[in-house]
Amino acid sequence: MDSLDNTVRPYAWGSHTAIPALLGTAPTGTPQAELWMGAHPGAPSRLDRGAGTVTLTEIIRADPQAELGPETVAAFGPRLPFLLKLLAADAPLSLQVHPSRSQAQTGFADEERRGVPLDAQHRNYKDANHKPELLCALTPFEGLCGFRPAAEAAALLEGLGIDDLKPYVLALRDRQAADASPSSLGRGHPMREVLTALLGADRAALAPTVDRAAEAAARLGGPYAPYAGIARHHPGDPGVLAALLLHHVSLRPGEALYLGAGVPHAYLSGLGVEIMANSDNVLRCGLTPKHVDVPELLRVVRFEPTEPGLLRPEPRPGGEEVYPAPIDEFRLSRYVLGTGGTGGTGSEDGGPGRAVLPAGGPQILLCTDGTVTLRTQHAELTLARGRSAYVPASETVTATGPGTLFRATVAL
Repeated sequence: MDSLDNTVRPYAWGSHTAIPALLGTAPTGTPQAELWMGAHPGAPSRLDRGAGTVTLTEIIRADPQAELGPETVAAFGPRLPFLLKLLAADAPLSLQVHPSRSQAQTGFADEERRGVPLDAQHRNYKDANHKPELLCALTPFEGLCGFRPAAEAAALLEGLGIDDLKPYVLALRDRQAADASPSSLGRGHPMREVLTALLGADRAALAPTVDRAAEAAARLGGPYAPYAGIARHHPGDPGVLAALLLHHVSLRPGEALYLGAGVPHAYLSGLGVEIMANSDNVLRCGLTPKHVDVPELLRVVRFEPTEPGLLRPEPRPGGEEVYPAPIDEFRLSRYVLGTGGTGGTGSEDGGPGRAVLPAGGPQILLCTDGTVTLRTQHAELTLARGRSAYVPASETVTATGPGTLFRATVAL
């Protein structure tokens, strides 16, 4: 069991205060957007087993069977298959979508064949893996997730009262009327047509329409208020109009959101624990100055309406609360450990106020409230808020509070 030293990523959309407040450190004066825990090559966690500081990547590479366990290596290869993060958003992230595994494999192979450098700004695929993810809110959390039904999106656009948006409203509401209009958006799935038109439009020409829509959203408030907020951060961006096609989602602390392949989404504000497959593959739809590859994006996006599936933790024996997700690379759960038995009630669970975390796969454990003491056969470690530990596959952990502990492992 190892205490982890983790890297904070200073992306521009990050909060200046949320992660420092959780860690009990002073703000740096710059955004602190994400705290990475894992073995991602971009920012691997560091640890010290007595011979100096090394990365978790190096530890796993030296003996993957011992660190990850035979089942994990057989399923995912000699690497940690998930990445755990604290994510603190103070401004909208880019509107984005992640590919399926087969789409990522095809896209990665194509860019490799064409010799596109891995660090090129116009590169879409950094690896051949998919990137499903799950976010659990620690504070009230706002985001966008999945397309609205076409009629609902049409009503929202029409409610802004902007004449320039009428062709999009017609395309969403009535296929025949849209084809007959002077500004026809073409044939095919109406949501595809509208998104294609928005992302393919001349940005300078569309900017006045975006600005009028933003002014109307600010004036109308209510369901339009989140989109007015997005527009304040991204004036004139076509992604503001694309965002209106998506559901707005509000998470309460403890609620979570799972995002599978092809589902467009964007986080807007709040602090949460995020877990994902260990991949860098992101295709962007807007709300960003970064590269947007419209043809590739349209190949990956799922255009059917998708109701955001809010997840609440499911109680399991031993005090574990699991956030169910249809994925093998990761499994996220939570223990709320009190002093009088909330984390386990019998000897099989470790006794009152205790929880036993079984061996079998690699684990990263993160304390988000109070303090949690971890014990294995060989070590003892106390985690304060914001601190985390790595546990190799062979180690069983007993955890005691009072505190809240998130457990990231594989779902084999």
